Amino acid sequence: MDSSRISLRPIKLSDVNDFLECAGDDRVTRHVRWNTMTSTEEALTYIEKFAIPHPWYRTICLDGRLIGFISVKPESGDNKCRAHVSYAVAAAYWGQGIATMALRMTIPLVFKEFHDLVRLETLVEVENIASQRVLEKVGFLKEGLLRKYGFSKGEIKDVFMYSFLSTDKIM
Repeated sequence: MDSSRISLRPIKLSDVNDFLECAGDDRVTRHVRWNTMTSTEEALTYIEKFAIPHPWYRTICLDGRLIGFISVKPESGDNKCRAHVSYAVAAAYWGQGIATMALRMTIPLVFKEFHDLVRLETLVEVENIASQRVLEKVGFLKEGLLRKYGFSKGEIKDVFMYSFLSTDKIM
């Protein structure tokens, strides 16, 4: 995949159909905390009430068209030094390096924008091997297994904690 075809931008209400194509697919939402979306109205509400006001939520675009999303949510107060990263790409684009490229693009942007930020972190379900590979290709460090830590889709799951520090090098 030519990296010049990949871009990040804020989400718009007009992205709803492309967003629903991604967020309405059980394969894509299997490892996210929210349920698969089933209607345009539900997707519009999510975009309007969650994604647009989010501190750092970007669409992952291929040739300008939304094919996924990536978000970085900084903590506040004494924890403002860290932020949680999450991302997803439509199943049709899996295995093409797009999530890896998007994450590589995101890291310098958020460290520049959030001046107190020194640590990005993410939790990945043990079964989500593809996301673990994405994080490791970019340079995230697997810090350890958190047993019975994350509640998702009615189950308490084991997750791995990954981190990337502002002093780490993007691979």
